[in-house]
Amino acid sequence: ARALAVGRKEFRQIARDGRTLFILLFVPAFFLLLFGYALNWDIRGVHIAVDDRDRTVESRSLVEAFVRSGYFARVETLTNDTQLNRLMDRNEIRAALIIPRGFGRDLARGERVPVQVLLNGENANTATTVMGYANSVIQSESSRYLAAGGAIAIPPPFVVEPRIWFNPQLRSALFLVPGLIAYIAMITAVISTAMSIVREKERGTIEQIRMAPLNASSFIVGKTIPYLLISLAAELVIIGVAMALFELPMRAAWPLLLLSLTLYLVGALGLGLLVSSIAESQQVAFQVAILASFLPTLMLSGFIFPIASMPRFLQVVTYIVPARYFLIALRSILLKGSSLSTIWMQLAALTAYATFVLTLASVRLRRQWT
Repeated sequence: ARALAVGRKEFRQIARDGRTLFILLFVPAFFLLLFGYALNWDIRGVHIAVDDRDRTVESRSLVEAFVRSGYFARVETLTNDTQLNRLMDRNEIRAALIIPRGFGRDLARGERVPVQVLLNGENANTATTVMGYANSVIQSESSRYLAAGGAIAIPPPFVVEPRIWFNPQLRSALFLVPGLIAYIAMITAVISTAMSIVREKERGTIEQIRMAPLNASSFIVGKTIPYLLISLAAELVIIGVAMALFELPMRAAWPLLLLSLTLYLVGALGLGLLVSSIAESQQVAFQVAILASFLPTLMLSGFIFPIASMPRFLQVVTYIVPARYFLIALRSILLKGSSLSTIWMQLAALTAYATFVLTLASVRLRRQWT
C-alpha cells in the first residue's frame, strides 16, 4: 500500500510535467525512426564504372545484369586506366567492372573467362558487401548462361544450395532494429529514474519522505511502477512502428515478449534508481546514467560488434551487461518464434540483474535515511 501511494504520487508528478511524459512516450519512437533509417547495412545503387573491351552481346548482357540487380548504378564508361584512377581518387565510383577482349568468343567455346572487378577499399565493410554483391551477380549470370545452352560445361560433382533461416533476404534491418529497441529502452529507462530521486533531493522533498512511515524498499518500488508502465507503453509503440515501417516480424507469443520487456525494463529502471541514490544533482545523475547505459549497451551487448570477436577479458565483462541477454531473447522471439523453454536462461539472467540492482539501490537509500 505504501509503495502504491508513492507510485500514485509519482504518476501525478509525471502528468504535471508534460515534457517528461512526451520524452518518455514519443522520443524513443523518434530515435527508432532516426537510427533505423540511418543505420542500414544494405547497400543499393553502388556507383560502378564499366570497361567493356569486348563489346559483344554476351558482355553487354553481363553489364545489364549488374544494373538490373539494383545493387549497382552505372555512372561511367571507362576508356583508359587514368580515367579509372581519377574516378576512384575522387570517390565518384565504388567499383569498376572490366570485361576482357574475347569474352563472348571464349564463352561460346565453353572456356573459363576471367572478369575483373576493382573495388574501392577505403571502407572495408562497404567493400566486402559490394564484393559479395558482385560475386552474386556474376554467379547468377553464369548459371543463366549455362542453363540457356550458351556453352558446354561439365556438371560439378556437387551443388551447394544455401537456405537462410529467419532472415531469407539478409535484411540488415531485421538485425539492427531489435538492437535499437534494446538500446533506446535502456537509455530512456535509466535516465528517467536516475533523475527522479535527485529531483526530490534538489527540491528538498526527500526530507519529508524520510519522515513519512515509509521504508526504502517501498519507496523504490513505488518509484519504479510508474516509469515501468510508461516505458512498457513506449516500447510497445516502438515495436509497432518497427513492424509497420521496417516489416519486423512477430513469430512468438506476445505474452513472452511482454515478460522479456518487463524484466529488462525493471533492471534498467533499477540501474537508474541506483545512479539516482548516488548522485547529488540532476546534472551528475544524467552524466552517470548516460555512461552506465549508453556505452555498455552499444559496445558490449552484441548489438553492433560480435562478442565472439572481442578480447577475452571484454567477453567476460559482457556477462554483466543486461542488453546481452535481452538481445538474444528479443531476436529469438521476433525472428525465430522461440518458446520460453528456449530463452529461459536469458530471462533468468535478466531477473537476477533486476533483483541485484533494485536491492543495491534499496540498501544505499536505507543507509542514507538512517
